[in-house]
Amino acid sequence: MLVDVQAAPDSRGVALDEVGIEGLRYPVLVADGQGAKRETVATAAMSVMLGPEVKGAHLSRFIEVLHGSREQLTSSTAVGLADELREHMGSASARVHLVFPYFLEREAPVTRSRAFVEYTCAVTVTSSVADTQLMLSVEVPVTSVCPCSKAISDRGAHNQRGHITIEVKPSDHATDLWFDELIDIAEGAASSPVYALLKRPDERHVTMAGYDNPVFVEDMVRNVCQVLSASDRITAYRVRAVNDESIHNHAAYAQVSWTSPNGA
Repeated sequence: MLVDVQAAPDSRGVALDEVGIEGLRYPVLVADGQGAKRETVATAAMSVMLGPEVKGAHLSRFIEVLHGSREQLTSSTAVGLADELREHMGSASARVHLVFPYFLEREAPVTRSRAFVEYTCAVTVTSSVADTQLMLSVEVPVTSVCPCSKAISDRGAHNQRGHITIEVKPSDHATDLWFDELIDIAEGAASSPVYALLKRPDERHVTMAGYDNPVFVEDMVRNVCQVLSASDRITAYRVRAVNDESIHNHAAYAQVSWTSPNGA
């Protein structure tokens, strides 16, 4: 019989908050907002709490649990993944963090030409005996036109590429809350979405539509917050907007966090 060194007792009396693996790239199938599955590659970080009496964690078990759940990543299966990891490892708590590119097919506004746009999404689950916490995060590329530049210029206005990051904690009953909806909210808060494919009529439309809807980073964050705060499916959120300024040697950003007063 092979010696199981990890399971040996430890006499130093030091509990470890997290022991696990990180930087693991692994293929997964992620559910989308239309009931289908999308192939992608997630970068995983998985950990468990280690008691003071245990020498080490069996790292191979992290891969076993992840592989068993890779066929359908949803809110409920992500929670189940963290719960299974905690139970399988015999730990008081476990944490699973998966980051992956998520592609949605978008239509150009005039020609209806279709192409995929990439969004960076993340699922984070913390499981303990008492409860399980789920967080969804998405980073959305957008375009913004500066209201001040438009107001003071005789011709045109400067615009820039930016990103809106939305991180939400869904309520227990919000099993239908997913990345597609959060992406739509972020794109609607900016001057214009970003497209992968634009023909000349589309470019003309996007340019003029953005000019007619100028927003600061402050506006984008507040626009997102208005939508999120009105939803009973969200109990906490953090919103951050960053613009890579086109005429300044710095980026501009705004950020806000909110938690429901009743914690429901």
